[in-house]
Amino acid sequence: MEVGFYSGSFDPFTIGHLHVLKQALRVCDKVIVGIGTNSDKKRRFDKDLMKEAIEKVLAHENISNVTVITYEGLTFKAALDNNATLLLRGVRNNGTDYPYEESLAAKNKEYSGLDTIYIRACEYGTVSSSGVMELLKYGMDVSKYLPKDVLEAVMKSKI
Repeated sequence: MEVGFYSGSFDPFTIGHLHVLKQALRVCDKVIVGIGTNSDKKRRFDKDLMKEAIEKVLAHENISNVTVITYEGLTFKAALDNNATLLLRGVRNNGTDYPYEESLAAKNKEYSGLDTIYIRACEYGTVSSSGVMELLKYGMDVSKYLPKDVLEAVMKSKI
């Protein structure tokens, strides 16, 4: 059984993240969405708030073979602790994701033995959490970039 570990800050979880997750389910029997902490970034939304919003998205999408967790520390350790057999990463179309992701994948393989599968964001390659937040900052409508349940959580949190 293939268990994928899809990690990110998901701050917030976008339609691009959802696309990658759905594609991952084509190759994995189960996926664990791991909401981690990037020590180089300040979180905009509480991890538990985002976990709850993602779980609502999954329920509305009738996706039952995904578990959402929060974790601290190294991604590969969280993946191993949750019995993952693969690491999953989304790659956007901006040309900079692949070299960065390949560097992470090499380190993760060295320390954990886990392989990384890259999933193209395809038509969602221009959607980023930081871009969504920039639009929100100026009062723009971001409903086409966020799943409904995430949008509701974001709007309630009044960043």
